[in-house]
Amino acid sequence: MLSIALPKGSLEEGTFQLFKEADLEIISTERGYSPKIKDPRIGKVKILRPQEIPTYVEEGHFDLGISGLDWVIESGVDVVDVASLPYSKQSSGSVKIVLAVPNDSPWNAAKDVPSGARISTEYPNLTKSYFEDMGIDVNIMFSYGATEAKVPELVDAVVDLTETGATLQRNGLKIIGILLESTTRLIANKSSWDDPTKRSEIEDIQLLLCSAI
Repeated sequence: MLSIALPKGSLEEGTFQLFKEADLEIISTERGYSPKIKDPRIGKVKILRPQEIPTYVEEGHFDLGISGLDWVIESGVDVVDVASLPYSKQSSGSVKIVLAVPNDSPWNAAKDVPSGARISTEYPNLTKSYFEDMGIDVNIMFSYGATEAKVPELVDAVVDLTETGATLQRNGLKIIGILLESTTRLIANKSSWDDPTKRSEIEDIQLLLCSAI
């Protein structure tokens, strides 16, 4: 039997709907973060923040998990990328991690950002790698949310997730670079994937979810 970690937050409602349409309905229990799925292939279900799920899957706490590709890469984990699951708010199938600056900034491309610039983000590892590839040494400041609200008083630029760019525009920001295009992913623990019985169950779940999409 499989254990699976499902995302809390913006993906939660869409995940519940997807599983219902895949004939894997998630049934809430008194323990709100530990629902049930009445399927003989699934033994344990947990609702967690998508930022945490890749690490827990890599460490073997779960056989399967659903999280964004952005968090898989940000976490630096070694897991099996089983399938892309474009659903929920991601009407275009993806969201983007972008670099944005105030509209009146003289910077019009990522290469214009000077060394020492202050960048606020929830993605410090992605951001560090992005600027290192360009040879720019920036000052990365971790954000606990409302990242776009921190410019220009506290930081010079932000690296943030966006679907349409509308929120950034409302906050007087322009996009000058794209770090990553991210979709929701079904990921598996490597040992679970190598186990013939579990792999067969994982592939069954993958087929049901992808068919529902």
